[in-house]
Amino acid sequence: MSGTKSFNISEAQIWKAYQKVKANKGAAGIDNQSIKDFEKNLKSNLYKIRNRMASGTYFPPAVKAVEIPKGDKGVRLLGIPTVSDRIAQMVAKLYIEPSIDRCFHRDSYGYRPEKSAEQALEVTRQRCWKYDWVIDLDVKGFFDNMNHELMLKALKHHIKEKWILLYVERWLKAPMIKNEEKTERTKGTPQGGVISPLLANLFMHYAFDKWMDRKYPQNPFARYADDAVIHCKTKQEAEILLAALRERMQECFLELHSEKTVIVYCKDGKRKDEDHDQIIFDFLGYTFRPRCSRTKRGKVFLNFSPAVSGKAKVKIKDQIKKWKLPSRTGLKLEDIAEKINPQVRGWINYYGKFYQSALYHLMGYIEYKLCLWARKKYKRFNGRREKAREWLTKIRQRQIRGLFVHWKFCP
Repeated sequence: MSGTKSFNISEAQIWKAYQKVKANKGAAGIDNQSIKDFEKNLKSNLYKIRNRMASGTYFPPAVKAVEIPKGDKGVRLLGIPTVSDRIAQMVAKLYIEPSIDRCFHRDSYGYRPEKSAEQALEVTRQRCWKYDWVIDLDVKGFFDNMNHELMLKALKHHIKEKWILLYVERWLKAPMIKNEEKTERTKGTPQGGVISPLLANLFMHYAFDKWMDRKYPQNPFARYADDAVIHCKTKQEAEILLAALRERMQECFLELHSEKTVIVYCKDGKRKDEDHDQIIFDFLGYTFRPRCSRTKRGKVFLNFSPAVSGKAKVKIKDQIKKWKLPSRTGLKLEDIAEKINPQVRGWINYYGKFYQSALYHLMGYIEYKLCLWARKKYKRFNGRREKAREWLTKIRQRQIRGLFVHWKFCP
C-alpha cells in the first residue's frame, strides 16, 4: 500500500467481498443501484470503495427502510444498504469474523459458519426429553434497540484495528430513509445489513450467553440470534430464572416480549402428574408440543417433539398460491417442475427434518394445484377432476426422472 493510505486494505479483500455480495444477490439500496448496475463500471466502483476505506474517508450512505410482514400480522423494518456499502461491510465482516466467532458459545447457532438452525432444533429436541420445563425467550425489537455504546465496548474487547472500529461505528449511526423521510439512529443495527448478524451475536454473547454460563450453568440453552430456549428442571426454577433474565435484559437496555416469552411444560407420556395450560412453543419455524409417535416395534406413545409450525405452513401455502400454477398453461409439466422444485426441495430439507408427516398436507396442496393446471391445459380434463388426478398419478407412478420432488410424499 502507498504510504498515503491510513489503513491496509487490499484489492483481494475488496474482490472477495464483492464476490460474496454478488452471490447473496439482494435488492438495491437507497440509490436504486442493482448489482448489475454496479457491475457496469465494476473496476472503478471497487477502486472507490477500497480507496475510501483505506484512507479513512469512507462514510456509509443512508440505509433504505422497507417494511416486511411478520407472522403475527405486524411488520418488521428491514434495512437495505446500497451495493457499495454491502461490499464495504463484507470486507470488515470477513476480516473480523474468524477471530470473533471462535469466542462464541457452543450453543449460539445463528448466522455462524459451521452452525445451523437444524443443529439448534436437534439439541433442543433432545433436551426437552431430559428437562421438564422450557423458557421460550423472545427479545422485543432486538435489532432496533441494541445499545451502540455496549456494542462498541464489546467489539473493542476483541478487535484492535482502528479501521474496523471506525467503520462499525459509522454503520451503526448511518440514518435510515423510509418514504423519503430520514431518521437518525442512536441505537440498533439494521436487519439486512451484512455485518449486523455478527454484531448481534457479539452483543448477545455478552448480554446473554456469558451471563447464563456465569449465573445459571445448570440450565442449557440454544440461541439463534435473538431467539432462545432455556431448559429447566422445575417450574419454580424457570420462574426464578425468567425474573432474573428480565432484569438482565434491562441492564443491557433490552426488554423481553411480555406475550412471546413464556414458560412451557414439556408434556409427554411419562409426565402425567401435572396439568399445565402452556405445553406448546415455537422455535425456528417449528412447533414443539406433545405428539403421537411410534417405537420401532409399532407401539404408540406420547412424545414431546417438533414439527413444522402453523405459521410456517401458512407462509408455504401462500407461496404456493403465488406460483399461480393453474394459469401457467403455456408451460409443460417439466417446465413447472424445474421452476418449483428448488423451493420445494428447500422446504422438505428443512421442515422435513423432524416429524416429516406434518408436510403431507402441503405436498398434497401442490398436487391439487397441478390437477387444476391439467384441467385448464387439456380440454379432455375440463370439468373432470378425477381424470386429471388419475393422469398425474400414472405419471407419478412411472416416476419420470423423479420429476417433482414432492411426489415422494404422495400415495
